Amino acid sequence: MGKRFETEILHGGKKSNSKIVSKVTPIYQTSAFVFKDLEELEGFYHGNGQYLYSRVGNPNTDELGEAVARLEGAPAGVASSSGLSAILAGVLAVVKNGDHIIAADDLYGGSFHMLKEELNQFGIETTFVSFKNLDDVEKEIKENTKLLYTESITNPLLRVEDIKGVVELARKHQLNTLVDNTFATPYHCQPYPMGIDLVVHSATKYIGGHSDVTIGVLTGREDLVSSARAKIVNLGTNVSPFEAWLTCRGLKTLALRMKAQSGNAKKLAKALAHNTFVEKVYYPFEQEEGFGAMVTIELSKKVDTNHFFRSLEWIKIAPTLAGVETTVSHPLTTSHRSLPREACEALGITKEVVRISVGIEHAEDIIAEFEKAIEKSI
Repeated sequence: MGKRFETEILHGGKKSNSKIVSKVTPIYQTSAFVFKDLEELEGFYHGNGQYLYSRVGNPNTDELGEAVARLEGAPAGVASSSGLSAILAGVLAVVKNGDHIIAADDLYGGSFHMLKEELNQFGIETTFVSFKNLDDVEKEIKENTKLLYTESITNPLLRVEDIKGVVELARKHQLNTLVDNTFATPYHCQPYPMGIDLVVHSATKYIGGHSDVTIGVLTGREDLVSSARAKIVNLGTNVSPFEAWLTCRGLKTLALRMKAQSGNAKKLAKALAHNTFVEKVYYPFEQEEGFGAMVTIELSKKVDTNHFFRSLEWIKIAPTLAGVETTVSHPLTTSHRSLPREACEALGITKEVVRISVGIEHAEDIIAEFEKAIEKSI
């Protein structure tokens, strides 16, 4: 029997055979590696050496990619400078000029903008469609369609994707698949063993876990990750050794954090679902132990939204998520600011929608703080 998730995080790799063995991997804070002679240097290009230049590879960045891949049940992984750069590398590993992507219409706003505006300039077309009904997705497939792209839990309305259905559709039409697993993390969901080709994380969020890095990780099929690695090297979207080292350190407590944060999130979601001045709570209640640490609410129009944010005493307003502290954001003016207003409205992202990243504080304190801020804002 293999190691369980909590053990795999800490002891997934093999013991080092080096003569100098530290308990924690050192930080290889170097731009380049050195060689004893030209023969050894030439050997690197023939596969006899591991490291040349930190943009091309570094022990710390490799450790992170391999660690997340293990947790995802995938054969390969690579780290990059941000979640978006990891998404870009994954997309470019599959598509080229003249190809077509079908993406979920409720993606993170940064992903939406990159696909719609940036990649469109390079002749890569994207159709955005609701993945709630996969028959609608199938209708958008063209001869040049190469990729289906969605999120395991969508941002910010927390729709849980039918990953098995996406895989079946992709296989039927011989398409590749890419899933952003940032919100769920491999603690709650592992898309690769379910048949997804590429799984991406904004490791800035739960993988790192402490709001002190900006980093991405892509895992999945070896051939596609190898191609994505080349994109990261050639486009210069590599990550620094220190950021990778910090992320590896944060990763070690992922199971502990997700258990605490997801439990708190479910308690908060249940409490706010009974609040008269909360119109709707978005949370996957059907999962017994909670499913992720994000809760999104739609406040009643009787609540002054700006006053609500201002009334939170110790919960910070932040444009990101997933640190150990509870924070709030306003999707309409942050994560989904780049979407056309009519697209936001069609999805249900209005000025009353608040995205909550639930932390590890005591659940009753979190609940009390939100209820107090709502009461003050009526």
